[in-house]
Amino acid sequence: MELTTHIDLDADKSLARVALIGSLNTDTAPGFALRLDEAIAAEMDLTVLDMAELDYISSAGLRVIFKAAKQIKGAERKLAAANRKPHIDKVFEILKALPDIAVFADDSEMDEYLTAMQDQVRDE
Repeated sequence: MELTTHIDLDADKSLARVALIGSLNTDTAPGFALRLDEAIAAEMDLTVLDMAELDYISSAGLRVIFKAAKQIKGAERKLAAANRKPHIDKVFEILKALPDIAVFADDSEMDEYLTAMQDQVRDE
């Protein structure tokens, strides 16, 4: 699946809204990283990742988000994720619960687990 990214900059509110539509995976993460870099370069106080239309996220997508979060925090700005679907929210819950623990042998194993968790939540 493809990923479309829309960036909306609101200088009055010092807000960059980055809407993700589709799947953020190994294939789409590099392009998303470039688009997210564009939003970060605008130097808004808050960058919001609008995930209302995000259907899937893999470890490659998470790496892009975590790298951006570190970069934005270093510049004393903020990054937020909004409108997460339940299966996407589950991924963030899992990672929040295990912030410093490596529980997967490799990225492939982690992606399999994340896919299974997202499918399970979607099926409920």
